[in-house]
Amino acid sequence: MKKIQIFGILAVLVFACGLFVFALSGDDKKKLLHEGTSQYFPVSVDFAGEKAPLQIADVRERFDRELLVNANLHSSTILILKRANRAFPIIEPILKQYGVPDDFKYLAVIESALTNAVSSAGARGVWQFMPETAKEKGMEVSDGVDERYHLQKSTEAACKYLLAAKQKFGNWTLAAASYNSGMNGVNTKITEQQVSDYYDLLLTDETSRYVFRILALKEIMKHPELYGFEVAKNELYENIPTKTLEVDSSITDLAIFAKKQGINYKILKIHNPWLRDKKLSNPTKKKYQIEIPTEGY
Repeated sequence: MKKIQIFGILAVLVFACGLFVFALSGDDKKKLLHEGTSQYFPVSVDFAGEKAPLQIADVRERFDRELLVNANLHSSTILILKRANRAFPIIEPILKQYGVPDDFKYLAVIESALTNAVSSAGARGVWQFMPETAKEKGMEVSDGVDERYHLQKSTEAACKYLLAAKQKFGNWTLAAASYNSGMNGVNTKITEQQVSDYYDLLLTDETSRYVFRILALKEIMKHPELYGFEVAKNELYENIPTKTLEVDSSITDLAIFAKKQGINYKILKIHNPWLRDKKLSNPTKKKYQIEIPTEGY
C-alpha cells in the first residue's frame, strides 16, 4: 500500500513540474532549459533513426560532455557551420544516392571539420582515409594525384565502407563506430564482451566518444540557436560555380595551364586539391575532370 502511495506522489510531482514548465513565460522557460546557451540539453537524440538511450547514466553523461565541449569551442563550431553550407550540398546527394542516412554527413564533420585535414597517422581529406583503404575503395593515391582530397570521390568511397559495415553489424550506430576503430576492432569487442549495442560496449576512449561527438555536432548544427550560435546567411561559405574540363593527357606545368584557363595556380589548386604536384603525369590517358571557377575571382 505504501509503495502505491509513493508512486502516486511521484506521479503528481512529475505532473506538477510539467505544468510548472508549461505555465512559464517564454523567457522564463528559456532560462530554465538553458536555451541559447552551451548548457542546453535536448530531451532525446538519435543517430540515423536509432535512438540514443539517454536514460542510462553513463550514456547521458558522455553525450553531455561532447555537447559542452563543442558548444564551447566557439570559433571552431562557427567555422564548421560556415563550411557546412559549402560541403553539405555536395555530400548529401551522394549519401542519398547510395542509401546511406543523411546523418553520416556529421561523421565527416568530426573527422575533419570539413577541411582537407592531414592526421599524424597519414589519413587525409574530409573523410580521413588512410592510403591503403582509399585504394581498396577505388581511389587513386599517388605523388601526383590523391583522390582522398576529392570530396565527391571520397564521399562515394565512404558510402561503400559504411554500407559494408551496416551489413556486417546490422545497425548504423556500430557502422559509424567502426569508421573510427575498424570493423575488426568493433567485432573483437563485441565477441569479448558478449554485447552487440554500441552503448553497452566498453571501447577505447576515442571510439567510446566517437558516436557521441557525431550526435553532439548533429544537435548543435541542426539547432545552432539553442546553443547560442547565430550565423547570418550572408556569412556562410558558398560554393563557387565552376565548369568541368576533361583531360586525358599529361599537363607539364599546372601554373601555365591555369593561366590559359583565366585563373592562377592557387585558384586551380583550391578547386582541385586532389592535384598534388606542379604537373599532372598521365601516361595511361586516364580521364580526369578538372574544375575551373566561372566567377568569384
